[in-house]
Amino acid sequence: MTFSKEEKEQALKNLTAEEYKVTQEAATEYPFSGKYDDFYEQGIYVDVLSGEPLFSSNDKYDAGCGWPSFTKPIKKLTYHRDQSHGMERTEVKSPEADSHLGHVFTNGPIDKGGLRYCINSAALKFIPFAELDEAGYEEYKNLF
Repeated sequence: MTFSKEEKEQALKNLTAEEYKVTQEAATEYPFSGKYDDFYEQGIYVDVLSGEPLFSSNDKYDAGCGWPSFTKPIKKLTYHRDQSHGMERTEVKSPEADSHLGHVFTNGPIDKGGLRYCINSAALKFIPFAELDEAGYEEYKNLF
C-alpha cells in the first residue's frame, strides 16, 4: 500500500476537526469519550486517513484506561520517543500516512506479550468482519 502526497492532501480534507487534531497534531481525545473505547464487534481497525490496516478486534481488550487498547498491531507501526507533558512515552504512528495513533506501554497482558497499544478512537475507522470483502480487506479475514 502506498499513500501518495496527493492522496494524503485529499484525505485530510475529509477528516473531522478532532480526527485532524489527533492524527496530524498528536492531540489526545478525552478518556472514555471515543467511539471505540467500549466497542467489541468483530473486524479490523484501519487508519482513518489512509485506510491502512492497523489492529484486529481479536487483539482488543478493556484496559480500563479510557482508550481502545490492543495487544499488538496487524502490521508494523512506526515508533517515536515522546517526552511531551513531562512523561517518557513511545508514540505510535501509521507507517504510510504517518498519522499519530496514540502510545504503546509495557503494562499490557503478560500472556499476550506485555504491550498495551493505547489508541485514540479518532485515529481509527472500524471495518466490520462482514464487510471486509466489499471494503477491499479480504486478506484480513484469516485473522478470525
